[in-house]
Parts: sequence; structure tokens; C-alpha cells
Amino acid sequence: MTDTTASARPLAREQSRYFYFYMAIACAAVAFVGFLPTYWMPIAAGAFHAAPVNHLHGLLFFSWTIYFIYQTWLAASGRVARHRDVGLLGVSLATTMIFFGVTVGIVSVKRDIAAGMGEAARAFLLVPLSDMMFFATAILLALLNLRRTETHKRLMLLATISLLPAPIARWFLTFLTPPGAPLVPPVSTATGPVLVASLLLVVAIVHDWRRRSRPHPVYVWGAAAFNAMTLLRAPFSTTSVWQGIASALVGLAG
Repeated sequence: MTDTTASARPLAREQSRYFYFYMAIACAAVAFVGFLPTYWMPIAAGAFHAAPVNHLHGLLFFSWTIYFIYQTWLAASGRVARHRDVGLLGVSLATTMIFFGVTVGIVSVKRDIAAGMGEAARAFLLVPLSDMMFFATAILLALLNLRRTETHKRLMLLATISLLPAPIARWFLTFLTPPGAPLVPPVSTATGPVLVASLLLVVAIVHDWRRRSRPHPVYVWGAAAFNAMTLLRAPFSTTSVWQGIASALVGLAG
């Protein structure tokens, strides 16, 4: 029994060391599968037509999941110096993603307003903008905690998971949208995809509980903020305050 327990410990440490690598692969898989029905399959069939900015937006965001896999693999395999060097690329990539995420969100709203869906379009703009705000905040905190490894890697995972409601929502819209539903969905429809994405946070919390006997504060506060943001979006999106902010942002776009 003692020999069995002793031999199991190195395996457990190895699995724990590669935990974030496995989680990165899971995030990339969710992102890829999520966009299958609305992006990858139509492109393969030659049936997807969109402005170049939309393709660039998709390329940037999917590139992040590949980048995250590479970075977690470098860290797990002990190539810390290389991990830090490549981190500079990640800062540039994240910054570009935020810019394009906001830009595409505003461009989409302009298109929907022109189609006569003004109030609903302005309300839904809160979803991509708040997603980008959450992602940017998590990335900034991760950069401020570069030397606190345990905090840094959890913040990076939190940032990546915060991007997943968008691809998950594509399955909701494709397979669960009833006939005759409005072209611009209500903000409340974003709640389901967030809850599904949060399951990956639950996996991370369970891993912490088994390894540390308690979840790390990043997961506790991050999950709370992630879900609180989601619950507060729907009521705030219909207020005159947000409608005014959205109108101003669309106006700045020309």
C-alpha cells in the first residue's frame, strides 16, 4: 500500500503541473466547436460572407486560444524564460483583440440600427463591451502579478474562460432559438452561455480544492464578478443611461 501511494504521488504532481495546459486545450476546443455551425462550416461550404474585419476578429480571438495552449505548455515543461519572452506577444495580441472586439461590436450595432432595431441593438452592445472589459481587467491584473505565479496563471485562465460565452452562444442561437425570434436577441440570452462557460471555472475550483484544500481567491472573486456582471447586464442595458452611452459610442464611430 505504501509503495502504491508513493508511486502515485509523482503522477499526481505531473498531472497538476499540466493542469493549465489541459484547461487551455479545453478552452480552445470549446471555442472551435462553438463556432462550427456559424463560421467554420459555412466557410468550408463557401457560404459565409462577411466584411474582412469580421474575419480578422475571428482570427485574433481564435489565435488567443492557440497562444494560451503554447504558453501553458511552456510553463508546464519548465521553459520559464521562453514563456516570459512570448508573454510580450500576448500583451500585443490581447490589446489588439480588445480593440477589434469593441470595434466589431459597435459596427454590428450600427448595422442593426440601420435595419430598424435601434433600442434592442444598443442594449445588446453591452454584452460584447462588458465581455471585453472583463477580459481586459483580468489580463491587466495578470500582468500586475507576473511574479506571483499562482495568481498570474489563474488570472490568465479566468481571462480566457471569459471569452468562451461568445462561441457557446452560437450553439444556443443556432439550436435553441425559437422560430420568429428577434434578430437581435435580448441581453438576458447571454446568461446561459456564461453559466456553461463557468463550468470550466468549477473544474478549476475543484482542482484547487483537491490540491490546496481551498479555492484560490482569483477563482472565488473572479467567478463572482463574472456571474454578477452577467446578471446585472440585462436590467442595465434598458436604462436611459446605457442607451445614451451606446448612442454616443455609435456616434463616435461615424
